[in-house]
Amino acid sequence: MCKKCGCNTCETKSTALVLNESKAPASILSEGLKHHIDTNKPLTNNFYSAGSRDYFDLIAEARSLYSRGILDFTNKRDIELLTETDQGHFGMYEGKKVPLDFPIEIKEYSDENYDSLEDSIAQAEFGMDYDQLGPNEKDWVRDEMGGLDEAKFKGKTVDLNKPTRGDSKKFKVYVNSGKKNADGSIKVKKVNFGHGGTTAKKAGQKTMSIRKSNPKARSAFRARHNCSNPGPKTMARYWSCKKW
Repeated sequence: MCKKCGCNTCETKSTALVLNESKAPASILSEGLKHHIDTNKPLTNNFYSAGSRDYFDLIAEARSLYSRGILDFTNKRDIELLTETDQGHFGMYEGKKVPLDFPIEIKEYSDENYDSLEDSIAQAEFGMDYDQLGPNEKDWVRDEMGGLDEAKFKGKTVDLNKPTRGDSKKFKVYVNSGKKNADGSIKVKKVNFGHGGTTAKKAGQKTMSIRKSNPKARSAFRARHNCSNPGPKTMARYWSCKKW
């Protein structure tokens, strides 16, 4: 029974996400999932913008951990999302990569209707129409819509353009270098980025947290790193800016 009011509910408030630390440490979780656990926020109240890559990656990560018994969910809608839908997965439709089980709405923005997947993704990720994006941002949107999902890197099949927890740095991502191997296949480049990993550990430094939900911190980081012109996706700055 609750000591404060006797309602028998205060002390037994359910936790939306529960990490089974006997199976895996909290360090394997993405920043997004850590945020959901720390704030006791259901997965259906996704921390990221609906339709963004981070939005879908969070669901895919949660589904993988749930299926392995590493994460438990108490919210019925969360469980339905993970077990009865394919959100977080993508398929090809008429030559374009599209999110599964995710409605693409025609949104109103500045009295204009956006009726294309290009604009939906651009709005979700960058807050503007596709035609307003710079060349690097347009490349990113096109990658989201189609093209190669995976390729070979040192004999191993890897996902392209999908940042994951890193080793030498906080994050790593495999990208198309724009060059070809001798057999004609694309040459993949591994990009390490973010303050953390073994590099920071050797220097006795802590891993830097991403505080993009803090407007002041986000603005300062993006200005400091000139994120309005982040350069090509083969460079670490491009992905650091995208995380922020």
